[in-house]
Amino acid sequence: MRRREFITLVGGAAAVWPLVARAQQPAMPVVGFLNARSAKDTTRLVAAFKKGLEESGSSEGKNVSIDYRFADGRLDRLPELAADLVRRPVTVLAATGGANAAVAAKGATSTIPVVFVIGGDPVGLGLAASLSHPGGNATGMTIISGDLAPKRLGLLRELVPNATLFAALTNPNTPEGRARSADIHAATEALGLKLRFLEASDEAGLESAFATLANDKPDALLVGSDAVFDVHRDKLVALVAAMAIPAIFQFRDFAAAGGLMSYDPDILDAYRQAGVYAGKILKGASPADLPSLR
Repeated sequence: MRRREFITLVGGAAAVWPLVARAQQPAMPVVGFLNARSAKDTTRLVAAFKKGLEESGSSEGKNVSIDYRFADGRLDRLPELAADLVRRPVTVLAATGGANAAVAAKGATSTIPVVFVIGGDPVGLGLAASLSHPGGNATGMTIISGDLAPKRLGLLRELVPNATLFAALTNPNTPEGRARSADIHAATEALGLKLRFLEASDEAGLESAFATLANDKPDALLVGSDAVFDVHRDKLVALVAAMAIPAIFQFRDFAAAGGLMSYDPDILDAYRQAGVYAGKILKGASPADLPSLR
């Protein structure tokens, strides 16, 4: 073989070897991020989740990618969005924004690890066998805020000491909404207060609820936690302001948007912890052995 032909052959092989090496490298793992709310509404929450990932050694765009799906408050879309992420497939599925997202994710896969952020009891929802030992493919963070209902009502009562009729707005189509209704009802009975329940599961429902509220003329309003309410936060705050009714919300975002006051758990830390768990699972931890935190 002539020297020039040999050099050409070696040079060609050298050009091919890096391509083969790159082809053999493992694909970057993908975290599916499913949320019942909107992308615009969850900027702080997504940032907290990514911070948790980074604390566990995973950084978006460097050694992990994140595929986002937002239901924009349309809870009926969650099962298909979860199924879409499972079909991709993803390495870990973060189901956030409430129990509906977590239930949809658990229903879409029994093998892909699921990390949830919910406002209810994961055991009661069938997401985990127990808080300390979930036992299946799902674990995560729960903000069980039923104990805060008396505190929120107490704050409203201090604000409007002569109030006789209170109203509460909840979404009956979510496990958290149904649980909060029961919590609020028990709290008002314990305090000897009169209560009027209002329900809404979409934007039209909010307008209808406030039309009823205008007729009932309660002295104060307690707004429950819900992805639909979060998506329509500005509208909800405006409706409350138009009625000039003292109201308390669950999350500080409502107060930042012009609502009177809020009293809430640390939801940002819940999302950060979910990111930490997702990072641990990427490194080989099993969701069955990671306790659900509250």
